[in-house]
Amino acid sequence: MLLVAGAAGLLIAMAMMIARAIMGPSHYDRILAVNSFGTKTVLLLAVVGFVFGRPAFLDIAIVYALINFVTTIALMKFFRYRSLAQPLCNPVAEEARDG
Repeated sequence: MLLVAGAAGLLIAMAMMIARAIMGPSHYDRILAVNSFGTKTVLLLAVVGFVFGRPAFLDIAIVYALINFVTTIALMKFFRYRSLAQPLCNPVAEEARDG
């Protein structure tokens, strides 16, 4: 019964994260909402796996957490630099400084 209440609470929190992602005033608020939604999804997968006695769900949750983390970093880099291909350092400026 307690696990069902926890799953229901996670679903309510996920609904609030979707609302925040839609209404967020900036890109960063939306990215944070999507990242929080992904974290809640990982928790929900773990709870569902525990309830049904399927330990493989925990492996799926871990992979989903890694994908969520990498996607969040990529989106933040994209919105900061407007490109995923731009290097974090400028090799031409480093050569001019060293040379």
